[in-house]
Amino acid sequence: MQNRRLTRPFTRTFLLGLTAAFAGDCQALIAQSDPPRPNILIIFTDDQGYGDLGCYGSKTNSTPRMDQLARDGTRFTDFYAQHVCGPSRSALLTGRYPLRSQGWGMPADEVTFAELISEVGYQTACIGKWDVSNRKPIIDRMPNAQGFGYYFGTLGANDGGNVRFHENNVAAGNTKDMGSLVQLYTDKAIDYLKNKRDPQQPFVLYLAHTMMHTIIDASPDFKGTSAGGLYGDVVEEFDFHTGRLLDTVDELGLRKNTLVIYTTDNGPWNQPAYTEKKKGHPEGSIFWGDAGPLRDGKGSCYEAGSRAPCIIRWPGEVPAGKVSGAIFATIDFMPTFANLAGFGIPEDRTIDGVDQTELLVGTSEQGARDTFFYQGNGVRRGKWKYLAAKHNVPGYARDTERSEIEELYDLTADIGETTNLAETHPARVNELRLLMEQIARQK
Repeated sequence: MQNRRLTRPFTRTFLLGLTAAFAGDCQALIAQSDPPRPNILIIFTDDQGYGDLGCYGSKTNSTPRMDQLARDGTRFTDFYAQHVCGPSRSALLTGRYPLRSQGWGMPADEVTFAELISEVGYQTACIGKWDVSNRKPIIDRMPNAQGFGYYFGTLGANDGGNVRFHENNVAAGNTKDMGSLVQLYTDKAIDYLKNKRDPQQPFVLYLAHTMMHTIIDASPDFKGTSAGGLYGDVVEEFDFHTGRLLDTVDELGLRKNTLVIYTTDNGPWNQPAYTEKKKGHPEGSIFWGDAGPLRDGKGSCYEAGSRAPCIIRWPGEVPAGKVSGAIFATIDFMPTFANLAGFGIPEDRTIDGVDQTELLVGTSEQGARDTFFYQGNGVRRGKWKYLAAKHNVPGYARDTERSEIEELYDLTADIGETTNLAETHPARVNELRLLMEQIARQK
């Protein structure tokens, strides 16, 4: 594990400590140069499009609270989750690509950041969609056994229009009212902050919304109020209730030392070619979400499958009003949290994530990552993206536009992946093919 004193720019506190050292107080030097560990609040949406928020280019949806969050923190344009939901969650929790963490079937012996951070004094809570225990109440694969001290939510999705809840390991009812879920999960998160945590300890709160997945709906207060139809109503309701949660952080005096992370699990389920195979979608529904300038959507190995919006705020540490094009990913959360919170990462398995502390606090523009692996389909290095001729994506949300040929794109010049450069850059294709195979071979 890296030394936090070498990776974080706390010049003022270092100088204060140095002064104390000259006065003969070496203990003060140590204390002053090692600031309090941050609380961590992760807000994770489901199937939300890269272009759904105003700060990511939406001209339809009104998202004032998320736009303000972007002004208060750093907005990342080249951030990656995974291309479908269960694999995206196992990757976030373990810092490992899903071919290792096994997605929906994440085994009990996978190690989550929640397990590790709780060992160094953090309280941990998970609220919302779990989706890594095969959507079943398998006790040793549920949140309490995977490092979370408190859990409320659903073990699966809402594909059938009925969400079944658990509180910790106990069944806690169900609902068919999809329009109630954004407020319900937000209320549970607020209740945790106000009534369930110990104010004397730092916390991690992982809030994983069910919306905007499959059978979307908004509450009566928001339904029919946006310019974006029902999907826009849901986006705007999410914005409102996220604002309530952020207001609670402020009211409790937690703003200054809370690292807030907003992102989503994969791209929008927006492929029109699938209107006849709408798994879980009610009759007459359409596919939802705006991928912005990105190609295709959920399940695809094109950019809209896994490139996600991401905003991070930590007042005084993460630069405000900044836009970063550095490559960054959910798999980087575990090593970054390890540095910030002071725990070690597992050494008995491949951890694909890297410590992005310097990227977060603005002392590195490029960060510690220059590659991203598209789950067996291809790889990105710098501006270049390679896609293999044979690809492996879920059958229910597969690529609707791919053919069986190798593809190469310059993402800096062609974010929409419109021009395949494989034939004109054969050496680059060979280099990236070998890199993809090397990543896949790791244990």
